[in-house]
Amino acid sequence: MLAVGAAGKFAGLVVPALAERGANVRGLVRHGEQAADVRRRGAAEVVVGDLTDRDSMKAALAGVERVFYVAPAFVEDEAELGRAFVADAVAAGVHRIVFSSVVHPVLSRLVNHSAKAPVEEVILDAGLEFTFLHPVLFFQMYAYRWKSMMDSGVLAEPWSAETRFSRVDYRDVADVAARALTGDELLSGTFDLAAPGELSRHDIAALVTEVTGRPVRAQHADPGNRVPPPMRAMFEHYDHVGLVANPLPLRAILGREPRSLRAYFEELAEKGDAS
Repeated sequence: MLAVGAAGKFAGLVVPALAERGANVRGLVRHGEQAADVRRRGAAEVVVGDLTDRDSMKAALAGVERVFYVAPAFVEDEAELGRAFVADAVAAGVHRIVFSSVVHPVLSRLVNHSAKAPVEEVILDAGLEFTFLHPVLFFQMYAYRWKSMMDSGVLAEPWSAETRFSRVDYRDVADVAARALTGDELLSGTFDLAAPGELSRHDIAALVTEVTGRPVRAQHADPGNRVPPPMRAMFEHYDHVGLVANPLPLRAILGREPRSLRAYFEELAEKGDAS
């Protein structure tokens, strides 16, 4: 089976989840120098390609029956790239796609959400076996700012500190993806994927303080005037509404409690950085 984004910080977590289930994984990477790391993650084979290069996608899909698909964040023409990928997958004989989409793809003003809906539509129209994963914000995003948060004592984001968000550890999403690719219990399903808890930035800062013993406060970061319109629309939505989902589907699929944000922060604190 083919794993798109095999070298990614998030999608790359699907490779070891599949390998643990004994799957023969072909990892798709954009650069040849990423191949060794993806093999270490458990891929039996690595191919180099780019979603914008149809010939490379056709080569990557050759002989593949099942695919994990995800698009890069805020990639240009995301919907068209997804449609083209599905068309090439169908032509190659793929019969199952697990699509890491996003929670609430009906949010038409948010391009990073609405661009997923046409891809889901074309998968359905193709009559493929499918599973649509709708994860919320990832715990792993905090790894990028952990060191600066520890150094400054400030957690700042370009939207309100009051609005509430659900979040999820992408390792749990990867586990669900692996289950959907290697078994049949999740076929024809669309699943919101969220860990328990709807937390504001104030809540997050308090949790970091509890875990580390170092005071951290929540602030609002001015995004400035150079923010692209798609991201500005996202910030405005987050500023007024937030983004929440129910944790029941993830809990039911995993058969256990999802990983908690506290536990993730404890991991980061133990490492001492975002490595």
